Amino acid sequence: MFSEKISDYRDYYFVGIGGVSMSALARRLHEKGIPVRGSDASDSPRVRALIAEGIPVSIGTDEEIAAQAVVYTGAAEKDHPQLAAARRAGKRLISRAKFLGMTAEEYPHVISVAGCHGKTSCTAMLAHIFRQNDRKFTCHIGGEDAEFGNFACFGDEYFITEACEYRKSLLSLPSECAVILNIDRDHMDCYRNEKELCETFGRFAAAAKTAIVNADDPRACSLSHATAFGLSNGDYRALDLREEEERYSFTAEERGIPLVRIRLALAGRVQVLNALASFAAARRYGFTAEEIRAGLERFTGVGRRFEQIGTVCGMQAISDYAHHPREIAETLATARRLCRGRLRVVFQPHTYSRTKDLMEDFVSVLSDCEDLLICRTYAAREKFDADGSACALAARLPQAGYVSSAAQIKARLSDAPKKDDVILALGAGDIDRMMREILD
Repeated sequence: MFSEKISDYRDYYFVGIGGVSMSALARRLHEKGIPVRGSDASDSPRVRALIAEGIPVSIGTDEEIAAQAVVYTGAAEKDHPQLAAARRAGKRLISRAKFLGMTAEEYPHVISVAGCHGKTSCTAMLAHIFRQNDRKFTCHIGGEDAEFGNFACFGDEYFITEACEYRKSLLSLPSECAVILNIDRDHMDCYRNEKELCETFGRFAAAAKTAIVNADDPRACSLSHATAFGLSNGDYRALDLREEEERYSFTAEERGIPLVRIRLALAGRVQVLNALASFAAARRYGFTAEEIRAGLERFTGVGRRFEQIGTVCGMQAISDYAHHPREIAETLATARRLCRGRLRVVFQPHTYSRTKDLMEDFVSVLSDCEDLLICRTYAAREKFDADGSACALAARLPQAGYVSSAAQIKARLSDAPKKDDVILALGAGDIDRMMREILD
């Protein structure tokens, strides 16, 4: 797919190295003995972890880049000073998406997990299945798995990674097995319309030797494919689904034959679909049903996916990465089934373009939240847009309060707290950090 290889350059510099995906790729280079350093806009636990592992990181944009090749995150602006200087100096600039594809090309077998929701959990599930059964694999995880973090390296036969639809990055991956969990309206700032979004996923599936799709998802199931999974449809199904405290168990069925009973250790009905997808992918590589069960049952979750982080004013606080209306609906349903008192929701919109594009959906899914705080928008790579701001969203929700800092969040939550109340913090930005700052 690519004319150049990672080995073509003696050393690398990562702009935006503190990002979850970028840091994992930098760690892999370091693991292989290839010199790598980088910069990030701000200090963070992930940056400090890289430094502790021996990867130099500077904060800010002042450091001069001496490396031959520069890998940059998609969030970096075109006029980023370090990228501009590197361009003038004749450095080789490589996007994160392309570098991930170059990384994948070094492995005989590549499993790529795509979809607008659930990629991180499904990718981590596969890592646990492969690790449980001593397969030689490397896994690039878009979040923090409880055991592996965002990177696991146990060999060079299989490469398991997330495939992101942002700017059509998933098309840069040479996938042997393409998993599509769902297709939803997201990142529409990168697509002309929904048709182009679906066509991009279709190209991703068609380029792989095996495509595994969600038979319960109306857009995904329309793609031509060899294998499908679903709660009630597809080659792989969940039979006799049972729930206890939002932990689900089911019998995995393969083409009409019940194989094994699986009990998941994490909350949420959506995790059953993630497990079925990983089950189907693992079967493609020769795992027995019992081997897959053992791997899935050792998986306890990834950070910010319905993660219990402590208490605020004596109330249990749960942090979840949900930032799309469909994800929010699933997470709210899980929380409501578990909550005995009030459900107190703090939501931080992620990017102005997403909020603006899906405003009606956000209003619809949040309108039933009786105790709701809307936190300032996490802009990420975007410039301010009043029409897609958190203030604009809060104005459409009469019951919602607006907050812009951790101190304001705590002040509002401290109003008549009760032991059985649950705080649910939602969003992909820095809402998790703010919530951890105010823990008891």
